[in-house]
Amino acid sequence: MSAYVHCLSHTPLVGYVDPAPEVLAEVDGVIAAARARIAAFDPELVVLFAPDHYNGFFYDTMPPFCLGMACHAIGDFHSLAGDIPVPAQLAEACASAVMDDGIDLAVSYCMQVDHGFAQPLEFLLGGLDTRPVLPVFINGVAVPLPGFRRARLLGEAIGKFVRQLDKRVLILASGGISHQPPVPELVSANAHMRNRLLGSGKHLPAEERQLRQARTISAARGFVEDQSSLHPLNPEWDNQFITLLEQGRLAELDGLSNAELSAIAGKSAHEIKTWVAAFAALSAWGPWQSEARYYRPIPEWIAGFGSLSAAPKNR
Repeated sequence: MSAYVHCLSHTPLVGYVDPAPEVLAEVDGVIAAARARIAAFDPELVVLFAPDHYNGFFYDTMPPFCLGMACHAIGDFHSLAGDIPVPAQLAEACASAVMDDGIDLAVSYCMQVDHGFAQPLEFLLGGLDTRPVLPVFINGVAVPLPGFRRARLLGEAIGKFVRQLDKRVLILASGGISHQPPVPELVSANAHMRNRLLGSGKHLPAEERQLRQARTISAARGFVEDQSSLHPLNPEWDNQFITLLEQGRLAELDGLSNAELSAIAGKSAHEIKTWVAAFAALSAWGPWQSEARYYRPIPEWIAGFGSLSAAPKNR
């Protein structure tokens, strides 16, 4: 029937290291307005493009893309924990259609996800289980990474599939924009961390998870004091990126290499490929009109924080 897109930055630091009250109120207002628009749209199906932060996907097998046939959120950083309702037969049909369209897509019948998936469902839909969800993982931290072109083609393939379902489809993207929190890297990891990145981190002891979270919180506090302590946020580039999406110029990003993106916007900016995939999926309905654009650099959250909605022009 129709589609609606909403892209929203996520942050595990909300409630831990928050910006000034007026900034927090501003962001809360942006999210509340998006939630109201989504409620008015009344989606029958959600497609959620999101990354992971070494909580569900590891180097034992690291796919560029994965569609969950079943999905569970772990509840890190006080995000919601629990099962995300996946219509399994529909997910299987989607995976087959996407692969028939030339995109190599992994599947998981026991997908584990973190705040990157849980936050948009909580903030925009009020919970993990309010609507059926097709959860789509896009690798945004573990090199080698998929490029913009493949993320765009993935989105187009999923959009073509859900377009023919005759449903009201909400397409969500979670993550970005410019940021580089202290995410471990395999190349520089010590033996213990290497073991975690190779897969043992899927079931972290509670005390180790608390230490991991504490390191991120400490890094955020340090970044507020000294924004050279991590890769700086890049508001100019972030806004240029949002404009490309608004204007339907997705393919212009195809030529931007992963190394170039890391240098411009930080190593975790690759999460914006979820935004590209979401808008590419929307292209199945034809040209779009964006609305409710929002952007603010928020050092407390180590994020160029953005929010953007869009709908087909012919809705």
